Amino acid sequence: MTINIGETGFSRTGRFCRMGAAVVLLAIAGCSSTNIEGATPVSATDGPKDTGTYPNLNIPPKVAAEQFTDAEKNAKLAQLKADEQTQGSKGGAVRVTNPATLNALAKQHGPDTLKQIGANCDPALDPDCK
Repeated sequence: MTINIGETGFSRTGRFCRMGAAVVLLAIAGCSSTNIEGATPVSATDGPKDTGTYPNLNIPPKVAAEQFTDAEKNAKLAQLKADEQTQGSKGGAVRVTNPATLNALAKQHGPDTLKQIGANCDPALDPDCK
């Protein structure tokens, strides 16, 4: 009775190499396609073309959209300024420069916020809600 270790090891390696080569060949075959349906000729595509002459920069380019008139520009600027003014006045923030007052405000802010959150709780969602 003999043990043929070499044959077993080489047959596994050979099988692995053959499978790897098959995968590589299938990948290469998938990349090379002869289907030219829907392909556009290069000359028919829009893009830069070499005409052999310099471009005429005196011809104004086509605009993508209508330009604002001065009246429309002024109306939009006025609307933006009005929005800016209303946002600035909504702040309602306390303007204090005294550090002691700011520290007192910081100590009171947390409990006030928790009271406000607790007042809006839903008993159906939170059983501890009072």
